[in-house]
Amino acid sequence: MCDQQDLSVEGQQLFSPAEKHGLFQRDRGRRPALTRLPAIQEGKNVTVLLHLECKLSDYTEAEVLPDSFPSAPAEPLPEFLLEPEDAFIVKNRPVQLRCRASPATQIYFKCNGEWVNQNDHITRESLDQITGLVVREVDISVSRTQVEELFGLEDYWCQCVAWSSAGTTKSNRAYVRIAYLRKNFEQEPLGREVRLEQEVLLQCRPPEGMPAAEVDWLKNEDVIDPSQDSNFLITIDHDLIIKQARLSDTANYTCVARNVVAKRRSSTATLIVYVSGGWSSWTEWSECNARCGRGWQRRTRSCTNPAPLNGGAFCEGPPVQRVTCTTLCPVDGGWTEWAKWSACGTECTHWRSRECQAPPPINGGKHCSGSMMESKNCTEGLCARSKSPVSLAPGMGVAVYTGLVVALLLSVIMVLCVGVLAYRRRCRHLHGDITDSSSALTAAFHPGNYKPPRQDNPHPLHPSAPPDLTATAGAFRGPLFSLQQGVNDSPHKIPMTTSPLLDPLPSLKIKVYNSSTLSSLELPADMCISDGEILSLKSVGTVGRDREYPSHTLSREPGLSTSATLGNLGGRLTIPNTGVSLLVPPGTIPQGKFYEMYLIINKWDKTTLPSEGSQTVLSPVVSCGPSGMLLNRPVVLTLPHCAQLDTPTPDWTLTLKTQTHQGAWEEVLTVGEETLSSPCYLQLEEECCHVLMEQLGTYGLVGQSCPPQPACKRLQLALFAPRAPCLSLDYSLRIYCIHDTPHALKEVLDLERSLGGVLLEDPKPLLFKDSYHNLRLSIHDIPHSHWRSKLLAKYQEIPFYHIWSGSQRPLHCTFSLERGSLAVSQLTCKICVRQVEGEGQIFQLLTDIQETLPPHSPLPSGGSCLPSSQVGPYAFRLPDSIRHKICASLDAPSARGCDWRLLARSLGFDRYLNYFATKPSPTGVLLDLWEACHQGDADLVSLATALEEMGKSEVLVVMTTDGDC
Repeated sequence: MCDQQDLSVEGQQLFSPAEKHGLFQRDRGRRPALTRLPAIQEGKNVTVLLHLECKLSDYTEAEVLPDSFPSAPAEPLPEFLLEPEDAFIVKNRPVQLRCRASPATQIYFKCNGEWVNQNDHITRESLDQITGLVVREVDISVSRTQVEELFGLEDYWCQCVAWSSAGTTKSNRAYVRIAYLRKNFEQEPLGREVRLEQEVLLQCRPPEGMPAAEVDWLKNEDVIDPSQDSNFLITIDHDLIIKQARLSDTANYTCVARNVVAKRRSSTATLIVYVSGGWSSWTEWSECNARCGRGWQRRTRSCTNPAPLNGGAFCEGPPVQRVTCTTLCPVDGGWTEWAKWSACGTECTHWRSRECQAPPPINGGKHCSGSMMESKNCTEGLCARSKSPVSLAPGMGVAVYTGLVVALLLSVIMVLCVGVLAYRRRCRHLHGDITDSSSALTAAFHPGNYKPPRQDNPHPLHPSAPPDLTATAGAFRGPLFSLQQGVNDSPHKIPMTTSPLLDPLPSLKIKVYNSSTLSSLELPADMCISDGEILSLKSVGTVGRDREYPSHTLSREPGLSTSATLGNLGGRLTIPNTGVSLLVPPGTIPQGKFYEMYLIINKWDKTTLPSEGSQTVLSPVVSCGPSGMLLNRPVVLTLPHCAQLDTPTPDWTLTLKTQTHQGAWEEVLTVGEETLSSPCYLQLEEECCHVLMEQLGTYGLVGQSCPPQPACKRLQLALFAPRAPCLSLDYSLRIYCIHDTPHALKEVLDLERSLGGVLLEDPKPLLFKDSYHNLRLSIHDIPHSHWRSKLLAKYQEIPFYHIWSGSQRPLHCTFSLERGSLAVSQLTCKICVRQVEGEGQIFQLLTDIQETLPPHSPLPSGGSCLPSSQVGPYAFRLPDSIRHKICASLDAPSARGCDWRLLARSLGFDRYLNYFATKPSPTGVLLDLWEACHQGDADLVSLATALEEMGKSEVLVVMTTDGDC
């Protein structure tokens, strides 16, 4: 019989009593069977020598054992009916681990390689009714302290070991971990604006947690179920995908993470599904607006297919198309001459006929009025109709016919005479020229020819054609001087006299200066003469001096234009209170030539905007001319703009555009992308830009956002109210949203002045971001006891595209109020203006509507005092002598680099030096640009400081001596 021996290695027990019980079988005559050895800790290389000594007392070595021994039926290995599962400790609550096995004589838990104390086991035993085998179930409890005390990288684990007579079986490991969920999401969803039917991806990375958090998506606080709406898809990474964005998908989306510990919510992401506008079909072409001759046809379309929604882009392209058309002029019919009388009939009458063929009526002309046939008695009443023939006296018929022939001959002669006179008079009308005797006021003027226009010409001139300077008749009252007929003058010219034909024309006064000055015209206030006529009448010079008569057809609005006659000395044109000016440096106009130069701000409703696509207009559209004139050096055009440029990174892509003669806009240059072929240079400042150009025309500055940052426009908010006293119960407040430029503010002030409005306080600035969000206006804190608002909605909005494109001006919202009685005069309220998800402003209004407010203008006080035009040296701050010496000192290249390049860097004009390098005098162009940049505060200190830093002491001496620095 074999004895159980203690099996140990280095003093450590390898088997528990139960295990040792299984190692040795006490059945008689059977050798000891080793079932399983428990696992020895990893990292120990131990050799176990197991020596089993069995004392066989019943048998000797000589005795022979029997072939078989009686035994009980074989017992199967334990099988686990329930294995322990992974568990998480929530806060300080312990977890229960359970396992169940059959058949099992013993079950114990082992955690992290160590046997759990037998007293910590809760064991239950039952009998399987079907198999009759013993079923054992055991529970243990694991606390948070036990898990936290584990040292090492491996998680806390436990497993069951079950014994039977056939051996042992181990369960799977069950891991016990401490549950938690962090507060911060690794990635939260971000709000977006997407177009209709676009795929949308909203990303979400839940906080770190144990167990890993489950993620749900909420749409307006409702759980999204992809099985219910196939347009949604939640990925394995917890991202939400909207396959095709619908208008109904515009909502607030929230990512929710949860596990056994807690639930976390991400920040809400607002998804806006916008609809970009689409053009409707073109309408039919309208009828030609000219009933006779050349005219226009137009057709329109609207941005309603679909209409822009939720900040969607407005349709690109023009809403109106125009084409030229020619309508055939209607020709009224005219009678031909009467035919000869017919022979005298038996009824004593004869007849004659005529036709409506001289000319025939065509193109809707009127038909001839009158009868086609005429009849009368052919015997002067001598022939009487009777049944019996009446015989004439002998010789009476011959006399009658002779008289008729003579009368007919006299009629023909008279008609011929009248026709000849009419023909001669018509020829004189068509070919005669009238000599303007006013040209003889001085010997320096040559006679001017004025041809009266043909009155029967039904075809108007083409609008783009220059005005016919010979088609204007001028009349000059007062004594006229005799004219000497030139060699080349037509002999048909008629000298002007005191003929009454000229009396109806208004009077003109002519001022004539010497050869070094200019001539001008004084026109009566009630006289309306076109620009082309003014330009044609203005003349300059002495004998032999060249004269130019440029012309343009742009309309001039009061306060939006200026003009002056400039020559070689140059000058400056300024439109007061608008920030627009044109600097013509000395030497720009060739010697001996004079031009009538003009500067015009085009009204928004009378011009095509230069912006297209996502571009926005940043400056007024300005025309300077005359176009096509020869310039010896660049002029400087100053334009105010409303782009916000004080950001550290460039947010704008700025482009200068010019308008062609056909009305289309072309890019001149993009700031930062200049090349040697660029015809202009643009110096950009915070509130205006200065354009060096050698070709006059129509210009405008546009811009668009430079990704990834959205650009901002500077706007002004101006609040107006009716002029006191208010005699009605109704009262309205108007808020204008305009560009932050002097011209835009002046335009609104002039408009409100005509409407009887008054500015309540200085305009407030507002930065408007290229974010597709509208501008929202609302009124608050109205004293409801005395006032009520007629506005039903809580707020008003100006669409984003209307502001960004600048296509509609001026933009404003009106708040209509009504007071309780005429005795109420005090009004207090608050008006909030802000861009959705952007910046805003608040007007705190406290006013007495019956009190007459003093005139208030936010325009610069000295702005209106600046002359609109300055001619000659007085237009420039830098004297001509100093200019020449500075140019002579800096134009030549210097080995030390102390030349015009260093001056450009000192003045901040060094963005693209190659433009100045191509000019004959780079320093002169730099000084012209300096004059334009310092128009209002042009002292020589800044220039002297730059020259001092360059070490140009000799130039400083000249400036100190000749200048006023």
